[in-house]
Amino acid sequence: MERILVVGATGAGKSTLARAVGERLGLPYYEMDALYFAGPDWTVNEGLADDVLRLTSEPRWIIDSIGSPEVRDLLWGKADTVVWLDYARGVIMPRVLRRSLRRTVTRESIFGGNRETWAGWLSREHPAWWAWSQHAGRRSEIERRTTDPRFAPLVTHRFARPDETAAWLATLR
Repeated sequence: MERILVVGATGAGKSTLARAVGERLGLPYYEMDALYFAGPDWTVNEGLADDVLRLTSEPRWIIDSIGSPEVRDLLWGKADTVVWLDYARGVIMPRVLRRSLRRTVTRESIFGGNRETWAGWLSREHPAWWAWSQHAGRRSEIERRTTDPRFAPLVTHRFARPDETAAWLATLR
């Protein structure tokens, strides 16, 4: 495991796991949302593809994302391992709701200096709405990719429950 993608639905814990795996294995960790959102008002990084190509050209890395459409094949083509947090909505939704509530209340600065707002909760782009509405589609997309012959060399670790993930993480040195 030298080039790892941690994938799953919004709120599954991809960033937390990727950070922990990166620390245990000494891999540089890259947060896809921080690469994707380049500035205020959720400005998208125009150079995302170039940035991802540069990062994934390195021999060792871990990234917490299936990847946005413009870099998805690049990421999957360069990775050697996929860690899939295939958690049910019942696991994900309390997590994403707690996280968004905390971020909204504390005005925590995230990706590109942006913040979650109370008004943002009404948007279909809000993480809570996104996690709910995209759950099935994200699961299907990941399933399709893990069985796609183009990505056959990838080793896939698929976890249905957080305790399975924790047990696997405990084995890493």
